[in-house]
Amino acid sequence: MSAVGEAAASAGVAADAQAPRAPSRAEAFAYWLRLGFLSFGGPAGQIALMHRELVDEKRWISESRFLHALNYCMVLPGPEAQQLATYIGWLMHRTWGGIVAGALFVLPSLFILVALSWIYMAYGDVPAIAGVLYGVKPAVVALVLHAAWRIGSRTLKHPALWLIATLAFVAIFAWSVPFPLIVLGAGLAGFAGSRIVPAAFRLGARHATASTVHAPALIDDDTPTPAHARFRAAHLARVVTVFVAIWIGVLGALSLAFGWQSPLAQMGWFFTKAALLTFGGAYAVLPYVYQGAVENYGWLTATQMVDGLALGETTPGPLIMVVAFVGFVGGWSKALFGPDALFLAGAAGATVVTFFTFLPSFLFILAGGPAIETTHGRVGFTAPLTAITAAVVGVIVNLAAFFAWHVFWPRGWDAASAAGGVDAASLVIFAVALVALMRSRLGVIPVIAACGAAGLALALLR
Repeated sequence: MSAVGEAAASAGVAADAQAPRAPSRAEAFAYWLRLGFLSFGGPAGQIALMHRELVDEKRWISESRFLHALNYCMVLPGPEAQQLATYIGWLMHRTWGGIVAGALFVLPSLFILVALSWIYMAYGDVPAIAGVLYGVKPAVVALVLHAAWRIGSRTLKHPALWLIATLAFVAIFAWSVPFPLIVLGAGLAGFAGSRIVPAAFRLGARHATASTVHAPALIDDDTPTPAHARFRAAHLARVVTVFVAIWIGVLGALSLAFGWQSPLAQMGWFFTKAALLTFGGAYAVLPYVYQGAVENYGWLTATQMVDGLALGETTPGPLIMVVAFVGFVGGWSKALFGPDALFLAGAAGATVVTFFTFLPSFLFILAGGPAIETTHGRVGFTAPLTAITAAVVGVIVNLAAFFAWHVFWPRGWDAASAAGGVDAASLVIFAVALVALMRSRLGVIPVIAACGAAGLALALLR
């Protein structure tokens, strides 16, 4: 920084040299609730919003401490933005703060998705709504491809990583290898690769380091680690025991009430496994969710899965909240509580799925944070995660191919027709959406809205 820049920064700090007062629990609750309703834009947008408000405006945490927490959350499975909110809430207000921050990051999205899922199931055949969904589906294909490009451009920096991505695509596309095995194989490849070509598996550049001149923050660079955030083996054991007891208790209660083979109990078990595989973002675990929810359990159809992803893209909260749609449709379609209580069945399915999907995220922050933070920068630890992220690129490309088949050839391949009976209008909408995402850098919401409007217009003209 130049002398003039340092002087200007110092003057700004002098003008506001007092750290802000600690927010009360009520103030923190109000903020996290507001954030839950405004957290659009995927993890990048959500993290940027928290950075602007918590670091620049409220100064509840310094940029260095914010980035330290973010880097920790990025090596964990699960939604990093929700885990970051949980982490900061935990630092400020202990366990209560972490649970409130993490839960309020998710609950508004759950309520909105339950409402949208009900409209979809009850009125999805109405021509106007069907037309909107017709336009949104090609946009979903574009979004998935864009996600593969975005993750790949950040991750695939070495031929070894390109090889892992290609093998992952072939494994799931040609041989239908289960996603957990792909994750395991990639992790082992990364661990071995770190010993042979360690430079290939180093994480990309981290976020920019914090400026050395800044206004004082409540949790500042030199603020001692709070007592509750220091690692203690006894505390770790106690927290893990409590979480395991909660998981067993809820899953056991569902099994006793409805039977182990019931949809609700199976949803709890399946989405616990899914939550532990969410490396690389929600798009990474969607193929696994598809394999289980569509092919194995039949909770919803392939077309409904595409529609659910479209709804998930238009609501606040983590994109992985699309699993709430899966739970709602699964509960509704299985008529868990009889034909006269379909909404209740759907809401129960969405709630169970959300609970088991996010329970591990709270465990990782409340129990694992102090223990795992010291592993940053160690290539032996980060190499498996880098390899898994590379494999995720190949898996996401397969997901795009799967969605494209069902959207562009909704009636299957027709050898007697041009291009096998492709839906030309869907293909055009897809192309425009992809260009908008790649070249114009428009946000997800405008692209989804524009494609939905195009689909509605086509429906009205037909």
